[in-house]
Amino acid sequence: MAHHFPVRVYYEDTDMAGIVYHANYLRYIERARSDWVRSLGIDQNALRDAGRVFVVRRIESDFLAPARFDDELDVVTETAQASGARLVLHQEVRRAGERLFQAEVTVVCVTLDGVPQRLPEELRRPLH
Repeated sequence: MAHHFPVRVYYEDTDMAGIVYHANYLRYIERARSDWVRSLGIDQNALRDAGRVFVVRRIESDFLAPARFDDELDVVTETAQASGARLVLHQEVRRAGERLFQAEVTVVCVTLDGVPQRLPEELRRPLH
């Protein structure tokens, strides 16, 4: 099931040509992942207080077309693969259905000391 997260491109997001600066796509997909986790009922603050956090292990991305100042974007997040401690997500940034950016993001659950942990049940349950 796809999760949708709206983003408006602000002036501060762009370079001198009025095009979204490449690193900001990573910010957009991070916000979308956080919102997706929240929508599943997972409180990341409580998870951290219990000694577990999510960290990005790997990102493979493609820049397909530019987004520009004042565009209304949709960040789409879908699960590609899930295992005990690892989750691979496919994320796209779209404008009116056109794909502008896509990424495969591997996220892992670890202790505060970096030791891998199983994904929370609340996250695994809807994925299977």
